[in-house]
Formats: sequence, C-alpha cells, structure tokens
Amino acid sequence: MAITVRVPTPLRRLTDGQGEIEVNASTVREAIEKLEEMYPGFKERILDDKGEVRRFVNLYLNDEDIRFLKGTETELKDGDVLSIVPAIAGG
Repeated sequence: MAITVRVPTPLRRLTDGQGEIEVNASTVREAIEKLEEMYPGFKERILDDKGEVRRFVNLYLNDEDIRFLKGTETELKDGDVLSIVPAIAGG
C-alpha cells in the first residue's frame, strides 16, 4: 500500500531535502523500516533502542496520534498520510 510520509524540516537532511516520501508499507513499523532502507540513520531518529517511538517524536496517521491507536503496529491503507512531528517544549 502506498502511503505518504511527511518529514519535518530537521530530518530532511537525511532525506535529501524531501518533505514528503512515498513508501509501500502495511504498518507504521514497516514504513519506518522502509525509510531506514532508503535513508540509513532515519530509524534511530524515530525509534529508541527498544523499538518504541522516541519520547519527543510524535507520529500522526491522518491526524490521529498512533499512541492512541496500535502504536507502531497500526495498520496502514492505501493513501494514508503519516506525519512525523517533533515535540516542541517551551514556556
């Protein structure tokens, strides 16, 4: 299934400046693995050593936080949009 991954500006140096990348994947985890194959070093910016989404990274599938779905095992369907959003702190 072809999905679009929206890449935030800080990670675009890994994707040759691309802000949107199309990958074929059936789960969020598989999409991250495909991105790692295409752009080595990408996965370590998104997932921690245990394979969980890093604390200060948010992944949204069609505007819904995957933490409230099935996490990285969330299923994808053709045409979905997966957005990577770094958390912003401040006050």
